[in-house]
Amino acid sequence: MIVYRIAPQWQVELTQVEEALAKAPFMECGATQEKSLGWVPPRGDAHGPLAESVGGQWILRFMVESKVLPGSVLARRVKEKAERIEQETGRKPGKKESKELKDEAKLDLLPMAFTKQGSMWVWIDTASRLLVLDTSAQGRADEVVTLLVEALPGLSVSLINTQTSPQAAMSHWLKEQEPPVGFTVDRECELKSATEEKAVVRYARHPLDIEEVQAHIDAGKLPTKLALTWDDRVSFMLTEGLQIKKVAFLDTVFEGTKADDGGFDTDVAIATGELSKLIPDLIEALGGEAESGVASAAQAVATGATPGAALQAAVPAAPRGKDVAGRAVTGPATAPVDTDPDSAPF
Repeated sequence: MIVYRIAPQWQVELTQVEEALAKAPFMECGATQEKSLGWVPPRGDAHGPLAESVGGQWILRFMVESKVLPGSVLARRVKEKAERIEQETGRKPGKKESKELKDEAKLDLLPMAFTKQGSMWVWIDTASRLLVLDTSAQGRADEVVTLLVEALPGLSVSLINTQTSPQAAMSHWLKEQEPPVGFTVDRECELKSATEEKAVVRYARHPLDIEEVQAHIDAGKLPTKLALTWDDRVSFMLTEGLQIKKVAFLDTVFEGTKADDGGFDTDVAIATGELSKLIPDLIEALGGEAESGVASAAQAVATGATPGAALQAAVPAAPRGKDVAGRAVTGPATAPVDTDPDSAPF
């Protein structure tokens, strides 16, 4: 998951969100279309609402479909076209013509290409002013945030930025064996060297309260991933970019529920109920939220200032991928990975 802070001036009703998303519904790729994206009903019901509210928590679902066209297949078709031209004219295609041949070959093959779909859950917590995306791929998150900002007038968000970097905090927790209050360190982590060699050490299903881990940290290796458990209720993996991965709800979360208590509303209520407590505790464990345009405005509103005055006093927005001090505030922009809807946290 990637978490954003929503600016306090954004005040809309769920019906307005529904109307905005209805202008960009998901439609399957056309015969020669490489990629299609849009919004689908979160419950999976045909023609159902695109924005659902469960206990005041708003849930959206973003869908992407793309054509799978192997590079080797495309290259073979381009080669065939080029050889045909050479046989007919006695010359080899030039650079510009080769590019045109590639475009032609792609149009020939796209109608026969397989398609793959991936979805992303989007959670808007209007009370805590949080936008949570069920993805660890920053590039894909950027795509969805851009579409939301364009669709929902007045929406402004920024990545959560904490006073203490996750990497520095994880180093301290491992070296001193002092996890933050309410959290425990589990049995998985990754340490990476900052040197040119980029040496990596991974521990899986292994105790981390050992001298070997502390020695790696003393030698300059820094944690990039660390498995944690919050309040004996939720286990997860924290990354150096403040991404929350591998979320799993433990048995204590389900105490008092019946075996047949499943379903969309129950799943959403449980997940958002736990995560809405975990996220603030995690931010607090990292020293609290650092000042930013959105965060400072939110603080001003909390102390009684009007949204307009708060925003005028806010720090100007930082460039993508950096905070107001110029530091990187997010994880690597890796290639988007399809999300299995059945494994999503909500």
